[in-house]
Amino acid sequence: MDQFHHVSTAFLEFDKNYQEVIKDITKRMGEGMAKFLCKEVETLDDYNEYCHYAAGLCGLGLSNLFYASRREDLAPESLSISMGLFLQKISIIRDYLEDINEVPKCRMFWPRQIWSKYVNKLEDFKYEENSVKAVQYLNEMVTNALSHAEDCLTYMSNLRDPVIFHFCAIPQIINMGNLTMYYNNIEVFKGVVEMRRGLCAKVIGQTRTMADVYRAFFDFCRILESKVDHNDPNATITLKRLEAISKTCRDSGTLNQSRQRNYYIQVLITFLFIILAIPYTSTKIP
Repeated sequence: MDQFHHVSTAFLEFDKNYQEVIKDITKRMGEGMAKFLCKEVETLDDYNEYCHYAAGLCGLGLSNLFYASRREDLAPESLSISMGLFLQKISIIRDYLEDINEVPKCRMFWPRQIWSKYVNKLEDFKYEENSVKAVQYLNEMVTNALSHAEDCLTYMSNLRDPVIFHFCAIPQIINMGNLTMYYNNIEVFKGVVEMRRGLCAKVIGQTRTMADVYRAFFDFCRILESKVDHNDPNATITLKRLEAISKTCRDSGTLNQSRQRNYYIQVLITFLFIILAIPYTSTKIP
């Protein structure tokens, strides 16, 4: 807050149309997130509501800024919100240990409606004796996040400006890759699990077109499918969502046209090695 004068100075230099979008969205985000200062995330509705305020509105605000710049058409609200929800839900999965160990009081964004089916207290997932239940719940959270992927693909396929497209596509691909690493991975409850920085750099450097995005999502779906344990309580739903995402990618008719096909095959092979190594090595990034 000591540096906020820099923010206000920059804000006042914007055109009026940008200022109006920023004022509206930040006001709505602040009021919405304030509701959860004294309210825990109990139900799936609470979870979706919190993620809406924390990131869904950010997605909506960005779409309005793109439109105000006259570089893009105005995207449907539902698709804009899904772009934010997808990223926010993946961040919440990643930050389990940090949030549960927060001092002086833990933060609990994982919905009680789901985790109470597995354990009595959310922190119980930290203990080795609950590892099977922890992974099953983790897989359910990943499956929930996947429900937004098709909307994200539709949103990105409608973008026209190369800079805006790149800005939107990079975090979506990286986070789809992160989901691939979280699924069925007990290490999420022991530390930070994320794509390696070198692989992230390759994604940034190699993603140029929507065909590249479809190829990345399609390959990550294939990896996820290979990790699904058919004894997992949510296996059927997980596989159904993965097939829906894969179908969207196939139906685009661009998979064989991707100029980066060899690159994403390399990604696939790299991830297979990472998956095999997970039980034996730490995945925390220094």
